[in-house]
Formats: sequence, structure tokens, C-alpha cells
Amino acid sequence: MAPSGDDAPTILSASALVIGTGGAGLRAAIELAERGIDVLAVGKRRRHDAHTTLAAGGINAALGTMDPEDSWQQHAADTLRESYFLADPAIVETVCRDAAIGIEDLERWGMPFAREADGRVSQRFFGAHTYRRTSYAGDYTGLEIQRTLLRRVAELDVQVVDTLYITRLLVADGVVFGAFGFDIVTGQRVLIHADTVILAAGGHTRIWRHTSSRRDENTGDSFRLAALAGAQIRDAELVQFHPSGLIEPEDAAGTLISEAARGEGGILTNALGERFMDRYDPVRRELSTRDRVARACDTEIREGRGTEHGGVWLDVSHLPESTILQRLPRVYRTVIDLQMKDITQGPIEIAPTAHYSMGGVWVRAEDHGTGVEGLYAIGEASSGLHGANRLGGNSLIELMVYGRITGADAAAYVTGRSVVRRDPEAVEEARREVDGFLTARGTQPPRMLQRAVRDLMTGHAGVVRTEDRLSRGLGLLEDLEDRGRHVTAHPDIAGFEDLAHAFDLQGSLLAARATLECARERRETRGCHNRDDFPDLDPALRGNFVWTPGSGPVFEPLPEAPESFRALAEQTAAEATADKLVE
Repeated sequence: MAPSGDDAPTILSASALVIGTGGAGLRAAIELAERGIDVLAVGKRRRHDAHTTLAAGGINAALGTMDPEDSWQQHAADTLRESYFLADPAIVETVCRDAAIGIEDLERWGMPFAREADGRVSQRFFGAHTYRRTSYAGDYTGLEIQRTLLRRVAELDVQVVDTLYITRLLVADGVVFGAFGFDIVTGQRVLIHADTVILAAGGHTRIWRHTSSRRDENTGDSFRLAALAGAQIRDAELVQFHPSGLIEPEDAAGTLISEAARGEGGILTNALGERFMDRYDPVRRELSTRDRVARACDTEIREGRGTEHGGVWLDVSHLPESTILQRLPRVYRTVIDLQMKDITQGPIEIAPTAHYSMGGVWVRAEDHGTGVEGLYAIGEASSGLHGANRLGGNSLIELMVYGRITGADAAAYVTGRSVVRRDPEAVEEARREVDGFLTARGTQPPRMLQRAVRDLMTGHAGVVRTEDRLSRGLGLLEDLEDRGRHVTAHPDIAGFEDLAHAFDLQGSLLAARATLECARERRETRGCHNRDDFPDLDPALRGNFVWTPGSGPVFEPLPEAPESFRALAEQTAAEATADKLVE
């Protein structure tokens, strides 16, 4: 089944290569194409089913359509405060200042936003925002954004290939010159020559057992590709656990129940029938921050007050049926499809689920360059906006803002290049790596090891962490890394997915090491990062852990935010978000 090691790879060429066909990658490809740059976008799953389509709640921008007193400065303040001051202030300012442009772009391309009777884009409270600034399309906002961007990509005749798995970025003398990979269907090796590469291949939340990511996405690909090319990883330990993921069925464990369920009035109870958020945030209860609700759910489960399957109950059945059908259609349909249960009639059994990588590839604020010349990272593959707690709706506007900015900078970079050096040895190394998994005589199946990684991370780096568990996790990881070197892929008549799983495993192993090492060094509790042995926030750790395979985690302090929104950010959360859903 495997192509011969002597087979020459198919060679593709483009001025710009975008890796990832979700919202971030498509927005960058659009910008490049509109500026006349020859661009190729590649991905490992169908473009119409990218992870962006799962984003439910909305997209943030201080438009002032509902609350005229809103401003980009207040949006920036809310974002910085809820990041527990670990976000890069310059990245925060860029996203919030330019957010309205992102909404205008989507409107121009036909995005079907919900609107008020007079035609204004409707906005609602969401995600700890002081004002109503979350635009939406029911609870299918991400799906509609993906559809809108795909229509624009088609209009511009951008070449999109969504069966290519990229295994290595190609670098010569510190400058990127393309990528290597294979076709998931045929196994054909592919060499892509490109003058610039934009990495938009997602995060690493699939390395936990309960996750809102599906089985072949967010497996740490971006971490591995960037780190092996010479880039750095920032904030690997900062992973957002969403409070409400389904527990069953097992093959869909972690499937998200939107935060909107709590925003519309859903209540949380334990197996004893207690509305337990009274113990953790008696003022805001279910409207508390995502990290606090996740920890509360985890605590109830660990202390023996969980449900039969190890969860808690989320109940919206007391709401009018019309409200559920109009405001929570996706939640309603998801639970019927997966469990054959009607949420208008009874509660949903849920548990915290790994949801979003707030860390990722280190990038510059001005253009999302990675420090490796010609290589950029955007979307969930990047870092800097979210810090220790991401606001719901900010990830979608981030991809619109930096997709445009990075695409423009990459276009200028390509236009200015006159000489490109390609290193045949880099190509050969990448080719040998692919061939090695197909010809090895090892006995380790990649999917079994992938499950072992997920079990390790769930048990040793979950919602609540300790020095002892993290250290033991690193010890266990060494064994998995050794076994991972002896993985053999066995393609069959259905294609080369097993080879893809082998590389998914390599990305997961690297991402797991980065996460465990950084989590051990962050000896404090801050936002999503809960340490039982260090329960307090440490002001000295207001900064980022930046990680590379060679040096491990290195701490970098953060600059102060500009006066334009620093004072607003220093307001207490209670003052800023009273009676509003806090995500």
C-alpha cells in the first residue's frame, strides 16, 4: 500500500502557503489573494468541517449598536482583566481597536448576522464584557463565518487542498522556504515551495480525554511544526477548560454545550440536587467566569458529589420551550443527535472539557511573525491575546483581525523577496521521517499511544494541578516518548489515516511536554491554571513562560498596558460584569 521510498514527491509551488483551512487560514488567504499574491491553502480535514464551525456563541466588537457608550478601549480592558493580566497588551489593543473592521469585512461578504428590527447588527451580553458587543448568527456563528469566508475564497479562485497533512516546515539558514507532507488519501509525498508560510493549524486541546475537539484536530500540530522550525511556544500551560462538555457517548465525550445555556438561565446542580455555585460564587453563581465554574464542577466531582457517570447536571428545562428552540437550537439538536434526550424535558449530564489553547506559537504583536523569517502564526495556533482566561467571542474576532494584518504583511514580505535559498538536506530529512513510519518494524500503534497521552494529561494536568502530579506526569511521558519512536503506520485500502495518526502523536507528545513543564514552573493559581499546592496568585509571575525543546520554559515579564485602557482593566470584575454572563 505504501508508496516506494524512491518515489519522487509531487512538487507544488506558491508565493504563499497557508497551513490550515479554518477561519484564520481562510481570512489570511483572502487578504493575500486580494493583494494579488499566488496563495495555496492546505488542511488535513474537509474545509467545510473545520474546527471554526464548532464555535457557537458569537464574535466580539465594540460596535455600539446596542450600547452606544461602548468603546474599543473598554473591550481591551475587559480582555486584559479577564486574562488575569497575562495577555500581551499590544495584541489586545490591536484586536479590540480593529474589531469593527472584521465585522465590516464579514458583512461585505454576506455574513447573515442576527439583526434588530431596524436593521442594526444585534449584539448580546457574553463573556465578561461590560457592554453588549457579541454579534451572532443564532448559535451557529462559527459555521456561518466559515461559510462566508469559503464563499469569498471561491470568488477569488484561491487554491484549497484539504487532504494534505503537513509534517515539516522547511527552513534554510533561519528562513522558511516551504513545507513537506503527504496526501491523506493516496499517501503521495508532497513538497511545497513557498516564499512565506502562515501557520493556522489550531491548538493542542485534543491531548486531554474530555475535549471539545474532534479526534483528528488540535493535536498539537502547530506546536511541533513551529518548534522544529526554530520558533518558540508561549503559555503552553494556559488551557481553557469549558465547564460544560457532554460525558456520553464515549466517542463524543467533551462535545460542547454552549455557554449560552447558562447565559439564558440554565442552572447547575450536583447529584444531591444542590445548586452548588452558591458555594463558589454566591453573587454570580452560574454567571461566574468560565475558569471558576469549571473548577467548581471539578471540585464537586472529585469530592464525591458528582453524578453516576462523573459529572454534574446542567438544567434548562425550566425555561420556556420557545426560548430554548430560538436561542439554543444547536444545543437542543446536539443532545437529541448524540443522546436522544430532549433538553426541554430534563437536565444534561456534563463535566469540564479541554476547550481552547490560550497559549501557542510566540508571535510579534505588529504582524504575528514568529521570529523565524517568513513564518507567521495566527488563530489558535498563536498566542498573546487570551492570557489565563479567554473571553467567549474573542477567538473569532482575533482570526478576522490578524488574518487580515498577517496576510497583508506576508504579501509585502513576498513582494520584497528577490532570492530564495532551498536546502535539499531539509527536504530529504522530512522525506526520511515520513518513510520511517511506513517502513519501521515497530509494534506500537499510534492510536493506542495517543489515548495514553490523553489519559496522562487528564490525570496529571487537568483542571486542578499539583507539583507532584505534574512531575509524575513528566516521568510517565518519557516512557510514551520512547514508545512513540517505535510507532509503525499501517495504511489500508481506505487511505493513509494511520500515517496521519502517527504524526498526530508526535505533535501531541511535544505539546504535552511543553504543557507539563510550563505548568510545573507556574507555581501560582491564576485564571485557568489552578494549583492546589499554590492556591494564590503571585504578582511576580505576571508574565509568560516561553518554551523550546532545547531550553524548556523561560519566564518573560510583560510590559504594562497603555494608559488608554489600563485603568479600566483594573476595575474589579464585580463592578464591570454585574448580572452579565461571564465567560
